[in-house]
Amino acid sequence: MQKDSRLLLGQRVRSLRKSKNLSQEELARISQVDRTYITSLENGHRNVSILLIQKICEGLGVSLKAFFNDELFQ
Repeated sequence: MQKDSRLLLGQRVRSLRKSKNLSQEELARISQVDRTYITSLENGHRNVSILLIQKICEGLGVSLKAFFNDELFQ
């Protein structure tokens, strides 16, 4: 069974955030979004625009290519 792409995206954000030792609040502040948005995103409850993914990637210090170049998306 294929996972929902929103859940995959959320798992990737959570994984990268934790690897950078960032709290949801810190990532939200850096990415200029509300902390509850990060929580919803990580739990797979958000349809996220590519522009917002780019902002989050910038907050995480990764490129879009690196973000999507993960075994979750293969």
